[in-house]
Amino acid sequence: MSVTDDAVRDALRQVTDPELGINIVDLGLVYGVEIEGANVRLMMTMTSPACPLGDYLKDLVDSTVKWRVPEVQEIEIVLVWDPPWNADMMSAEARRQLDGGS
Repeated sequence: MSVTDDAVRDALRQVTDPELGINIVDLGLVYGVEIEGANVRLMMTMTSPACPLGDYLKDLVDSTVKWRVPEVQEIEIVLVWDPPWNADMMSAEARRQLDGGS
């Protein structure tokens, strides 16, 4: 089975931002996924460049993608700061969750 963008993004939906409790895809932290064979290059950001949990989140992304998509051999995580993350990048679902589910 080959590695697909959908499979990687589905795996990333299992990674929850520890501060906000919302998955990183719906938060808009995932800027891009590039796949070459069994290798993945992920461009992502943090809610702030000073995020103290950046290394933890990167480790969680790596382990979750490799566990959920066992065909992935290597994952390169590139932190991107431009454009800077802002709340407009969140999905409607993420906004709903932050608003208390209303």
